Amino acid sequence: MTITQPDLSVFETLESEVRSYCRGWPTVFDRARGSRMYDEDGHEYLDFFAGAGSLNYGHNNAVLKRALLDYLERDGVTHGLDMSTTAKRSFLQTFQDLVLRPRDLPYKVMFPGPTGTNAVESALKLARKAKGREAIVSFTNAFHGMSLGSLAVTGNAFKRAGAGVPLVHGTPMPFDHYLDGKVPDFLWFERLLEDQGSGLNKPAAVIVETVQGEGGINVARPEWLRALAELCERQDMLLIVDDIQMGCGRTGAFFSFEEAGIVPDIVTVSKSISGYGLPMALCLFKPELDLWEPGEHNGTFRGNNPAFVTATAALETYWADGSAMEKQTRARGEQVEQVLIAITEENLADVKEYRGRGLVWGLEFHDKGRAERIARRAFELGLLIETSGPESEVVKLLPALTITPDELDEGLRVLARAVRETV
Repeated sequence: MTITQPDLSVFETLESEVRSYCRGWPTVFDRARGSRMYDEDGHEYLDFFAGAGSLNYGHNNAVLKRALLDYLERDGVTHGLDMSTTAKRSFLQTFQDLVLRPRDLPYKVMFPGPTGTNAVESALKLARKAKGREAIVSFTNAFHGMSLGSLAVTGNAFKRAGAGVPLVHGTPMPFDHYLDGKVPDFLWFERLLEDQGSGLNKPAAVIVETVQGEGGINVARPEWLRALAELCERQDMLLIVDDIQMGCGRTGAFFSFEEAGIVPDIVTVSKSISGYGLPMALCLFKPELDLWEPGEHNGTFRGNNPAFVTATAALETYWADGSAMEKQTRARGEQVEQVLIAITEENLADVKEYRGRGLVWGLEFHDKGRAERIARRAFELGLLIETSGPESEVVKLLPALTITPDELDEGLRVLARAVRETV
């Protein structure tokens, strides 16, 4: 692909140095549809990034777009705080009918604000309120958001350092596989809980991702998650599952914890819940935890009604028959896995491991700088992929769930070429 030098001057002179994704993809994007993006010069890019997981149904999904345009054209309420609206009612009823009831989940639904980190903040606040304790346990390489409470339970040293203040009341424990199976699961954690001399304050809750996305595509085993749920119940701690990136079908089932057969006390959902990339987040919790006073946690944009509209359309379109969606995602995941196996066999000396579930996969290299070079070469070849892990050492694949087998094959061929053409 021949790419002319885009005019990035206004971004480079006026926008803050904090910008990041645009540095890896130095072009000016103009439009997008499905799994493809186009820059202002008409160059086409296959998208294996999907808005960091917020575009599970692709860019400008036609069904969702039609629902949104119809709503806006009839002057439907756009901004509603937490007022009752027809759009919110439709979403709540659809979410109950298509997601909660079929899974026998009793959750109350809270709209904490439009971002994932706000959902996490509300979950942590609620857990502390319910248990009357301050401490929260998280896991190595976790990522839960960029506001202070979320950063306190995030593992990445670079992101934590950006807080500029001490991050308190969070204690990390080893995630699954962190100690390479040399120590029984939760031996250290439970010993600290039971030892009056350990110095660990009794936690209110434990927060966990079933697959750590930003942390390097670290996949927790179902049996590890079940053991964690049992430990939380035994020790009177709430279990919070952060399903912000891995929920909404990313791993196959609607919720990523379904495979483990657990029912967390609290679940955070965001990113693809709106289906269209519109800001929206949920905090779900068991009814007995609904201890909030009116207005105790609020936010001006917690009532993003256009997001309710597209969220309802996404559920009706893709989750009325959830088993079909899950089957399709798993099939696409198997397609990815076969190519990663081939890449691994071709690059035995440098590929450390491939891992994933559903349509989230990671390819890790012994050379920690290789992943970034592969992502850069992939961009030059017309494929958008990002890296993850504490040292950006993992190539992260996060295509839309609606990607076609041909598009997936096309992108995987580009990935394989980018691997071959980097050292």
